Amino acid sequence: MFGCLQFLRFGLLELVSCLFPAFLFAGLAISKYVDLPIARYDALLVYCLALTLLFWVVRLETWREVAVIFGFHLVGLALELFKVRIGSWQYPGDAVTKIGGVPLFAGFMYAAVGSYICQAWRRFDLRVSGYRPIATTILAALIYANFFTHHWIADLRIPIAIALLVVLRGTWVFYTVGVRRYRMPLALSFVLIGFFLWVAENFGTFLDAWNYPDQVDVWRLVHPAKFGAWALLVSMSFVLVASVKALEGRLYHRGTPATVATPRATEPTMPDAATLPLDNDAEISPQHGNANPHRD
Repeated sequence: MFGCLQFLRFGLLELVSCLFPAFLFAGLAISKYVDLPIARYDALLVYCLALTLLFWVVRLETWREVAVIFGFHLVGLALELFKVRIGSWQYPGDAVTKIGGVPLFAGFMYAAVGSYICQAWRRFDLRVSGYRPIATTILAALIYANFFTHHWIADLRIPIAIALLVVLRGTWVFYTVGVRRYRMPLALSFVLIGFFLWVAENFGTFLDAWNYPDQVDVWRLVHPAKFGAWALLVSMSFVLVASVKALEGRLYHRGTPATVATPRATEPTMPDAATLPLDNDAEISPQHGNANPHRD
């Protein structure tokens, strides 16, 4: 019974963490079936800007998180401009705010990923142990670069993915559901997020927000290979958020160690899938001990 309750709590926290993506897809659906006074993509840009402002005003996101999300927007927009130019996918509608065939709202689809990670970090009280920021950042940058370079040189995603798995070996993400603390391998969280992003991409193309060459005449499922691409791209998203969380340190919980703990940090040994009972009235400490917040 307790397990079912925990699962429901977990699902509720996930739903709340997905508020920005949920509102974004609601906008995609409404704009497809409702006549608008301006071009669809222009309306979506105004809508996404308003959403971002609203989330900041009602304090669903901090100004630091908004800055990170804006960074996601720029990173995603750069990728979109390149991929559309070489014909990887297209945006079928017209818009005033369309540059190089890419509507400016497109960056918000990447920003939605950043919003989800920021929201989940706070609501699940996420903390990371065994994290190697320098090596992970380098590999995340190589993953991002490979999305561009594989059109001219060999596609290196498989060797880079293997290297990422090696670097993330022993890296755990800790999260809280109710009064219990859990953990899972960080690499597994990338795979799970990547899968749901692939599902979301299928909804996006079904709503005709964009489409791949094989979807122009009739909609079909996005190729499963995109699942792997999204799982890899999540590493870039995580690196950006983790860098801010490391700077914030004790922003969300008084008396806790730095948000991102490195391999030199010490923490109590916890068996896989184990849980730690917490005092309902106590603050949640990510490591449940005095970790040394040094960074490599």
